Amino acid sequence: MSSPFSITSSPVTGQADLSALAAVLAPLDSLPGVSVARAKLLSRIAGGSRVLDLLFCLPESVTDRRARPLLAQLSPDTIATVTGVVLDIRAPAPRTRQPWRVTIEDETGRIELAFFSPWQAKQVVVGESIVASGKVERFHDRLTITSPDYLLPARSADRIPKLDPVWPLTAGLFTGQVRQAMTAALERLPASLPEWHAAATLKRRRWPDFLTALTWMQFPDRIPGSDTGEDWRAEQTRAQARLAFDELLADQLATRIAQRASRSRLGRSLTGDGHLQRQALARFGHTPTTGQKKALFEIEADMAAPYRMSRLLQGDVGAGKTLVALLSMLRAVEAGTQAAIMAPTEILARQHATTFERLSPVPVVYLSSSVKGKARKQVLQAIADGTAPLVVGTHALVQETVQFADLGLAVIDEQHRFGVEQRLALVEKGHSADMLVMTATPIPRTLLLTRFGDMQISKLEGKPAGRQPVRTSLHSIGTMDEVLAGLDRALAKGAQIFWVCPLVSESEALDIAAAEARHAELTERFGPIAGLAHGRQDAAVREEALGAFAQGQTRMLVATTVIEVGVDVPTATIMVIEHAERFGLAQLHQLRGRVGRGAAASYCLMLHDDGLGHTARRRLTCLRETEDGFLIADEDFRLRGGGDVTGRRQSGLPDYRMASEILVDMLLDAAHEEAEHILPDTAPDQNQPLPPAAQTLLTLFNKTDAARIFAGG
Repeated sequence: MSSPFSITSSPVTGQADLSALAAVLAPLDSLPGVSVARAKLLSRIAGGSRVLDLLFCLPESVTDRRARPLLAQLSPDTIATVTGVVLDIRAPAPRTRQPWRVTIEDETGRIELAFFSPWQAKQVVVGESIVASGKVERFHDRLTITSPDYLLPARSADRIPKLDPVWPLTAGLFTGQVRQAMTAALERLPASLPEWHAAATLKRRRWPDFLTALTWMQFPDRIPGSDTGEDWRAEQTRAQARLAFDELLADQLATRIAQRASRSRLGRSLTGDGHLQRQALARFGHTPTTGQKKALFEIEADMAAPYRMSRLLQGDVGAGKTLVALLSMLRAVEAGTQAAIMAPTEILARQHATTFERLSPVPVVYLSSSVKGKARKQVLQAIADGTAPLVVGTHALVQETVQFADLGLAVIDEQHRFGVEQRLALVEKGHSADMLVMTATPIPRTLLLTRFGDMQISKLEGKPAGRQPVRTSLHSIGTMDEVLAGLDRALAKGAQIFWVCPLVSESEALDIAAAEARHAELTERFGPIAGLAHGRQDAAVREEALGAFAQGQTRMLVATTVIEVGVDVPTATIMVIEHAERFGLAQLHQLRGRVGRGAAASYCLMLHDDGLGHTARRRLTCLRETEDGFLIADEDFRLRGGGDVTGRRQSGLPDYRMASEILVDMLLDAAHEEAEHILPDTAPDQNQPLPPAAQTLLTLFNKTDAARIFAGG
């Protein structure tokens, strides 16, 4: 585990005393008055559990409470802070939803306060002077402040901020609690932080220092001169611009460090004489396609080079990626190392293991969560002592108990189904291991890495001879009766049909309930010809359902995304995807790939909501118009963004905390230029130390591990 105080996995290093940041890198419950329970609530709005995460949680807006008029000067639809003596308190009738009503007066007039909180009701006493702040409204013939934001004794009026930040909240968390924690958090940030910007830059842009900028964003009433006028807005705008620039600069620096690390990662030259590959091909009985030969040549060239390989093998379903992976892994074995392939489901992993055992001239072991007891111990021992040169498995391969004797090549199949950390966890089990990721549809993040030039691509063209394109069509849910009638005709002609049920929510239980309900409806209509497969079934039950469908004993298989990969039924010719707009493009492409695996014409019917939005229609139209996984992935990239290249997010726009979209447009080029100035490409020493101030910047924005994350593909 890398220290939070060092730049790791990077050729650009240096020593800086970052211990002063320990207090803001500490957990939120280290703040005075913040319990473990409140820390959990704060972490929800902060997006993290550190004090620094809370500091970076900027207010969504600012409420101007500087107006302190006499009651006679009040106007409707304004925010005001008023002081007066309580004349009367009228409690609501029992068991009604009416508010408490309180009348206060000063020497100029009266106003009514209405509030629903019993707690606030206890704060007012007839004859005492109180202060209230909130929106003034006209109710019938009188002015009213309903549910005052602040209600205090008049002597505590200075506790009401004149410029009041509006932070995001969550159930059980109140503004006063955020204010208290934020005040304590700011006191933890050292005033002596080194400045990473040149003095000329700060002067030209009129930017405050980092601590001042953060203070002005969190507490705008601390901006000098904020009691009157609107100058505070300009000062806060400059403060936010400075923080946004800092965030963008940290991102740009991290990217440059990661690129350097990627381009200079020393590896091992893995070469062989091809004798194991020739034996495997003899067992295979077919000559590799031109596309397979080309991809293998590119992979072997990378493996033979003295740097670590990071390569994407992209090929549509059925293009022959598995054979290329096996031959690449055998090249690693020829070089005296081990090779492992990790698949996202047990179905696919077992399929790979069966294929490898049939073709490989060297031993193959299989590991998943279902391998237990003595068999598991034997597999772990074989991996650890090197008697298992080829390893096939699921996520189980990244568990701490799995230790390789010498892992030279890590292959990640169906890359889009794994997170960055999972891919890294397997690669890091070897010493300078090469990485090959395989997919039919690259995730947007990978496309971004290939555009940086830090992940190379081998593309398998074409499909095996005899396969026909899958005809894809879009259908509104409102036409369900027509779709079912069409399926009735297809079943009468002997068709086999996959029916994939929609993603209901993040709850797998709800997805399964939807699948079970659809299975019941289809059984009622078509008779007992449909099987059911989902992830919560006992493995034996699920395998039985898949086997019955593969052998033609059932004509329809209703399933969740458990069939997305690893299911090979050449006789299946129709795929129905219900509520296709709820799936990702990569998922849809993989699901469609379950049909079209034989010589017969195949069809994919994507059912969608009647009121389909523009973006969803564009995504589904892309699937209808092409079967090219790379084109589909490129469209996914355009729609979803490439994720956080120096972080763990695999899609979407970079998750900036300070930089709004307009500030990104305004400042990104300048941040890129400043990063180039700090770490120039033309520097004679590519291992030059990173300035201590820049290390502080990367630590503040959690970018110290960028090179390692970047290497995860």
